[in-house]
This record gives sequence, C-alpha cells and structure tokens, in this order.
Amino acid sequence: MGEVMRETLIRMFALLSLFLVTPNPPPLTAQAESRAIAQSIASVGFTVSDMDRSVAFYRDVLTFKPVSDVEVDGPEYDQLYGIFGVRARLVQIQLGEQQIELTQFISPPDLRPIPVPSHSNDLWFQHVAIVVRDMDVAWAQLGKHHVRQISPRPQTIPTSNQAAAGIKAIKFRDPDGHNLELLWFQEGKGNPVWKRGGGDLFLGIDHTAMTVRSTENSLKFYRDLLGLTVAGGTLNMRTEQEHLDSLPGARVRVTGLTPTMGPPGAEFLEYELPTGGRPFPIDSHPTDLWHWQTTVVVSDVDAAAIELRRMGQLVSSSVVTIPEGALGFKAGVLVRDPDGHVLRIVSP
Repeated sequence: MGEVMRETLIRMFALLSLFLVTPNPPPLTAQAESRAIAQSIASVGFTVSDMDRSVAFYRDVLTFKPVSDVEVDGPEYDQLYGIFGVRARLVQIQLGEQQIELTQFISPPDLRPIPVPSHSNDLWFQHVAIVVRDMDVAWAQLGKHHVRQISPRPQTIPTSNQAAAGIKAIKFRDPDGHNLELLWFQEGKGNPVWKRGGGDLFLGIDHTAMTVRSTENSLKFYRDLLGLTVAGGTLNMRTEQEHLDSLPGARVRVTGLTPTMGPPGAEFLEYELPTGGRPFPIDSHPTDLWHWQTTVVVSDVDAAAIELRRMGQLVSSSVVTIPEGALGFKAGVLVRDPDGHVLRIVSP
C-alpha cells in the first residue's frame, strides 16, 4: 500500500472514531455560528425628558422627520425594559434612510440627568454622527438655534492622520445633553452613499460611536459574537482631537464596524489619554437620560441572546414578543455590552 493511501486511511479512521466515541459531534464555535448574525442597525435611540421639545429640536435644527409616534404599556414592556409599571412614548424620527428612536417614560416618573460634567472618555459616552453636505452652512444652522457646542468650531483632521485626513467634524449636544456630531467627507472618504446628488444639507446618520475600555475585548462581543465587520481604524490626537472633544491631551483609538447592510455602522472610541474615564453607573436603568440603545436586527433573536449573554448582561428578563409589532419588530431583548452600553437585539 502506498504511503499516501496509508496516511489517508489513518485520518479517515481517526475522524470516524471521534464520531463513534462522541454521540453528538462537537458544535461549531460561537464565533463561527454568529459571524454573520447582525443584518443591520435599524436605529439608534435614547431616553428623553420632554418628547415634544426633543422632536422640535431634531426637526427644526437637523431636519429629521417624525415617522411614528406610539404609547405602549403592559407586562411585555416591563419585561423588555426590566422595569415595573412601564408606560412610554416612543417617537421614530428619520433623516435620509436612517432613524433615531426617542423614548420618554411616562411611568415610572423618575429619571436621572446625564452626569455633569461628562467627557468623551467616560464609558457612558455615545453619540450619533450626522453627515452634512456643507460644514460651514451646517455650523451656521447650529449657531442660529443657539445649540450647545462641545467643539468651539469645526475641526479638520490633519494630513498626518492619512485614513481620515480632510474630514471635518464638530460635536454638540441636544437639549437633554445627548452627544451629537456633524461630519463632512471630501471625495474619496466615507461611504459612497454620502456623495449622491441632491440638495439636502443634512444627509443621514453615518454611525453611532461609543467609548470602550478595551477595543480587543469589545471586538469579542461585537465582531466575534454579534458578527459586525471591522471596516478600519485610526489613531486621533493632537490639537484637532483635543478641540473636537474639548478634552486636553485627547488621544483616541477609533475602530469602525459595519453590519451586513448599512449605514449606519458603529465605532469604538478607546481613549489612551487622558486616563481615568469613569465607568457606567452600576445602577443604570433605561429611564436614565444617559441610556442609549442601539437596535440591531438579527435573523434569530433567541439564538443571539444565548450567545450575547456569555459576555454581556441582559437588561430584559428574557426575549420578549411585542404585541402587534407596536415597535416595528416581532421580538426583542435588551443586553449590555462589556462596558455597559445597551443593545436592543430584535427579529423583524
């Protein structure tokens, strides 16, 4: 018998013995099972204190359009939010093809404001980045409405940061203190969707960014379990980043991720400097104004919840079936990532 044939038979018998000894073959790893689980980020949302005021801000300043306005209550929502006695008003607002979901809790009545001061290296920091056609005109729009700015003026990423060179950005806050960013991409940068023709000043949401303690640890959750794809990264520093964040000495490692369909995508912000960013309050609840939730669409929310529970913490008591699709999805669950940011994992 030839040597090649002998080695082939040995391997075949070894593989057969594995299945004879083990009644059930070993399952695929969680990473292999969930590599492509995230289909899209359907919306980014947060809790607000005064819905009418918030809707007016996003409509009048940033030209979002309300697309749905519902009030919900009942045991399903208690289970979803992990809170007893929930009654909430939820408004979906849209810019381009992307959506933000605003939530005002009518019951329970108590809410806590975003800590003051808050900085971008604090782990509860999250923002949405809105793409504009003309940064100077967009900045003038913020000034016209007396918007509170984090950055004193738009910042242009320098040529030393090759991947992001020439991109313009400014950060500011809504009436409740939620962080927002305007972005302008020159030719050759950003998603090609932002270069489509048209006359709108505000175009849509490119991504939501969240501060993380460890990029590597967060990738285990978002890439290896949830299935987002790493799209690239930069190291942002020097005076432009300091003024963008209003944070002296800012040095931040930025990692972009994308779902199967998008935008929006997601970004990690790992601040190498300054150190000492504060962790999420351990008693955080969806009624707190620092509560954000990123809604990720998956094909099987039950399977996703089992995998994500290994590295995160469920906010919901379990996967919840939503009556009559009142929130635009059939079933969902809220889970915290390793740093405390909340994801709402849903099946359409």
